[in-house]
Amino acid sequence: MNYATFERVAHEVFSEVPDEYRAGIVALRVLPEVHRHPSLPDVYTMGECVTEAFPSGFDGPETVQSLVVLYHGSFRRLAAQEPEFDWEEQIWETIVHEIQHHLESLAGQDDLGEIDYAVDEDFKRGQGEAFDPFYYQRGLDLGEGAFEVEGQYFLELTWDESTRPQQIEFEWEDQPFGVPFPTDPGDVHFLQVWRLPGDAAVDLVLVRKRGMRSRIRSALKGEKLSVTESRADAKGLSVD
Repeated sequence: MNYATFERVAHEVFSEVPDEYRAGIVALRVLPEVHRHPSLPDVYTMGECVTEAFPSGFDGPETVQSLVVLYHGSFRRLAAQEPEFDWEEQIWETIVHEIQHHLESLAGQDDLGEIDYAVDEDFKRGQGEAFDPFYYQRGLDLGEGAFEVEGQYFLELTWDESTRPQQIEFEWEDQPFGVPFPTDPGDVHFLQVWRLPGDAAVDLVLVRKRGMRSRIRSALKGEKLSVTESRADAKGLSVD
């Protein structure tokens, strides 16, 4: 999609968003350049929500204003990498994403910013780079130690060195499953579980319990947590 068509479609999509959601957004700007992620060179920033707050006793469209920006060059680079790239769908998703940033600014929240952080850290993990081992906690909190980061699910489980189990038992979609406990669990272990119903993307995050003295001693020494990973096939468990 060339720049002129891209700009036209982007403005058409933006105009379809109900007025109440666009309140406080001063304009949609389409720029031709490629915008790389500031810290991840292989990731392209598709759009941004540039927000400016004006001092007031309350937040609202009159005090929080935003400019939504789309980068045609970034879309073009991503389209070159993905043969089935859907330009219009990606434009729609990017505009909605940036409007969500604006709405959270109005509400004094930054939940979407937290998810963006989690996505970036997950990318670093996939690239074999150093990452925040608890990044998944910045995603969508589903309760009871479960989190979601853009379709990837994380189930956080704690374990004690003195009672290391042979098998990890957990539930997925109300069904019991088990996987072998990893041989090298470290302090934080990401166990990718395969063969779950619907090919769900699930990681069991095994966090080793540590006493207060141990944690203080490690902090004083500047020691980093040992983070390891493995994969295992889920095995259905019988229900008595």
